[in-house]
Parts: sequence; structure tokens; C-alpha cells
Amino acid sequence: MQPWYGPIIIWTLVGSLLLATHAMRADAGEPMEKIRQTVNDVFTVVSNKDLPAPERQAKIRQAVLQHFGFNEMAQRSLGQHWSTLTPPQRQEFVTLFTDLLERSYVTRIDSYNAGPQGIRYLKEEIDQDRAAVHTEIVRERDLSAAVEYRLLHKEGNWKVYDIVIEGVSLVNNYRTQFNTIIAKDSYAGLVKQMRLKLEQENATSPQKG
Repeated sequence: MQPWYGPIIIWTLVGSLLLATHAMRADAGEPMEKIRQTVNDVFTVVSNKDLPAPERQAKIRQAVLQHFGFNEMAQRSLGQHWSTLTPPQRQEFVTLFTDLLERSYVTRIDSYNAGPQGIRYLKEEIDQDRAAVHTEIVRERDLSAAVEYRLLHKEGNWKVYDIVIEGVSLVNNYRTQFNTIIAKDSYAGLVKQMRLKLEQENATSPQKG
């Protein structure tokens, strides 16, 4: 199964969660502060190489899970197929989706060797229960990448449900590839491939707990 997150998206996403000393501050409301807090928490853990790998990855996972709405992200990624699932199937899909993205994401963050770069927090837009936080990653040789975090206010908290990198939506990318797999095979085939991918991730990374 091809990794539907795509190497360009996941590596840019990793870069967006590693804070350098040149980050630009901006007047911020709660959504932007949530993003900044996640960035700071992840960077603190990643920079502490004295922590054993399993403990470091667990702390990265905890920092990310606090502010990422994987349930919402999973539902949006499955799109129209979500309505066809039973409650147990939905729970199964959310669990698989979360475990897969989380393991791939955490492993890549943990192994990432950041060069000189920083994050500019440009602006935030809030419209009732939705928000968008616009940032820019500045890397070596004046290279930059626009990263927009989309958040939803639910159950008293702002959580990220999508990330748009240089105009490419992470959720839309998932949805396109999920739809392709289901069309060629079936929903059961998608779940089978997700389980296989998770087994591969588990075999190459420390176990939870």
C-alpha cells in the first residue's frame, strides 16, 4: 500500500513542528497559541536526546494528540464513505487512522535532523467555531513554505483537523487516495491495507506504553 500522506507532505509537516530560534512572534488568539504550544512542546522533547527513544516518542505522541483532532480528521478523510459505516466500523477506522498517522508522524519527527529554520506566525482567522492559523516555514537559502493549520472548536477546545501545505490539503490528499483504494477494491480492502501498513510501522518503531 502506498503511504497516502506522501513523503513531501509528511516531511514539510515535520518541519513545521520544529521550532528554531528565529521564529517570529505575532499577536495571537487561542488558536494560534494552541499551534505555538504544540510546536514548543514537540521541540522540547525532540531536542532532549538523553531520553530513551520509546519515552521520547511517547512524549511527542502526547504533545500532538492534545491538539490534533484525529477523529474529525479521519471522518473528513473518508468523506462520503463515512456515512456507510456502522458505529463499530467508524471506531475501528478512527483507531487505525490515528495509529497509522501518529506512528508515521512521531517516528519521522523523532528522527528528523533540523537545519537552520524558523516559523513565522503570520495571522489567524476565526469564524465562529472554525479557525485558520497561517504560518510560514523559513529554511536555508531563503526557501520558504506556507503552512495553514485549520482548527475546529469542539467540546471546549480548539483542535487541528487539517493542514494545508503550499495549497495541498492533508485531508484532501487522504480522501483522494482512500477513494482510489475503495474504488479499486472495497472498504474492507482499505482496512486490510491499513492494518498491513500499521504492522510494518510497528515492526520498525518502539511499541506504545
